Amino acid sequence: MSSTPNTPAESHVVDAILPRWVTVLFVVAFALVGYLFYGNYEQRQALRKSEDDADKKTQALAAEVDKTNSRIADLKGQLDVTSQKLGLTEDELARARGLAQSVRKDQQKSDVQLREQIGAVQTDTTTKFGQVATDISGTKTDLSATKADLEATKNKLQSTVGDLGVQSGLIARNHDEVEELKRLGERDIFEFTLNKSAKGPDHVGPIQVQLRKTDTKHYRFTMNVVADDKNIEKKDKTVGEPVQFYVHGARAPYEIVVFDLTKDSAKGYLSTPKSATAAPPAAAPANQ
Repeated sequence: MSSTPNTPAESHVVDAILPRWVTVLFVVAFALVGYLFYGNYEQRQALRKSEDDADKKTQALAAEVDKTNSRIADLKGQLDVTSQKLGLTEDELARARGLAQSVRKDQQKSDVQLREQIGAVQTDTTTKFGQVATDISGTKTDLSATKADLEATKNKLQSTVGDLGVQSGLIARNHDEVEELKRLGERDIFEFTLNKSAKGPDHVGPIQVQLRKTDTKHYRFTMNVVADDKNIEKKDKTVGEPVQFYVHGARAPYEIVVFDLTKDSAKGYLSTPKSATAAPPAAAPANQ
């Protein structure tokens, strides 16, 4: 039985059985499967690369750990050698550490005590400085008051020219002013009371004086002064007048001042310089 070729009618029947959308669907499915296979391949490649990188890092870390362990082993060996050289055992090292801690604690206690002592000394020093400052302030006040008092005393006392024409120092006019002269301390002061009835001269400081005559009406008197083995007559001198004379070795003259005169007595004082370092002027003996 011989085959016959497909007629146009039969081809139309076949196309009707397999429509076009089936073909399109098949092509789409094939492309999707290919994409999935490609994506899976890319993921596997990326995972393999990550694993390779992780392996490399792990190997690098392992190498560093090996190096560190090697260094630790070297340090331990050096420490053992050092300990052996020092001859120290673990017990001795422990005792040394304990001793170091004990010394550290003692040092801390000493530091605390030292700070406390320093604080106490600073406090005491501050207190003493305050007291000294107060004392100095009080002393300054006292000195100022004394200075003012001395200035007032000088203003109250008078100065005049003596019978030798030499400017006299301050002159006292009564017993109280004599005491002020003594307090000034500028010259040595010897207060006296002379009686006309005395048989000989009276000692007044470093010299001798004898009252010879009094004139209460004119406030005059006459006396003899014995100094340097010489008898000097001072005639008709006035109350309050400085009676001056020189003594060998004194730069300034000695002065006798009578401030109270009665019929039979005379009260006054002798004033001498504090020091005599030079001979008296040449004209002094002639004036005397």
